[in-house]
Amino acid sequence: MSPTAPLRSLVTSLVEEAVLAPSMHNAQPWRFVHREASGVLELHGDPARGMPRQDPDHRALHIGCGAALFGLRVAAEHRGLRPDVRLLPAPGDPWHLADVRLDGGPETGGDLGVLRPALARRHTSRFPFTEEPVPAELLDGLCAAARLEGCRLIVPGDWHTDTVMGLVHASALFEAADDAVRAEIATWTRTGEAAGTDGVPAYAFGPRQYDVTAPVRDFGTPGRMPVRPSARFEKTPRIALLGTAADTPESWLRAGQALQRVLLRATLDGLSTSLMSQPLEWPELRFDARDPLSAVGYVHMIIRLGYGPAGRATPRRAASDVLAFV
Repeated sequence: MSPTAPLRSLVTSLVEEAVLAPSMHNAQPWRFVHREASGVLELHGDPARGMPRQDPDHRALHIGCGAALFGLRVAAEHRGLRPDVRLLPAPGDPWHLADVRLDGGPETGGDLGVLRPALARRHTSRFPFTEEPVPAELLDGLCAAARLEGCRLIVPGDWHTDTVMGLVHASALFEAADDAVRAEIATWTRTGEAAGTDGVPAYAFGPRQYDVTAPVRDFGTPGRMPVRPSARFEKTPRIALLGTAADTPESWLRAGQALQRVLLRATLDGLSTSLMSQPLEWPELRFDARDPLSAVGYVHMIIRLGYGPAGRATPRRAASDVLAFV
């Protein structure tokens, strides 16, 4: 066996768990390169998997890659490694998002390994949740998880929740009226028999809504899925807003790591989750999602939390498709 074979096997297993992260429309916009001479594992964004109409600044792309980076950290610490991360290490290459060394010093160690069971259990749920409230102590724990990644998670009060849900519904109208957006979404939805290795498959769409209260994006456009059950969603969704003070690529990568940390913690706490980015894809709506009294200047994700079906796993590309050894 080659001396590099065990190391390659280790790196491959880390990437296999990293790519379980969520990304917009499950586009999986990441690439990994392992530099065997230096031992550095590079994370790159893949602009070919971007969404020019919905994500022209590549903010969501960075968030997805940040989530994968956090999953890599969890997988590494579970194996007793000490991942040392440097964000945006190459100023001349904006798609070189992070370098990770797996042999960092004592100060880089942590307890992220406890989150590892949630990597494979976390799935987006586009199904109705119950009206059972989420205990305050669980919400406090999720807010603390976001702070550990340099971000803020805000649990809005009634008036703010109503405002955000109004923006969600407004964004659905914007989306319905924009042919380019609907075409882009159609590119990443899978309604045929073949599941594919990316995108959102039909089994993950969830039921249609009876009314206009559903807080999830409806991927099943009329005519594409004639047979699909309907359901009423919770009247008062419990949501949380993940944000940062700045709106830069580094902030987006930190937000992605915080997002995955929050989602994994919520999964271990027995909560189901889904992501609501719709209003944040429209500049005229995004600013209104923030609480003017909070320190969060920019909202990067709206997270829906509650008790209900966990959702099913969506497909992922093989590690061999996203990882190169050089």
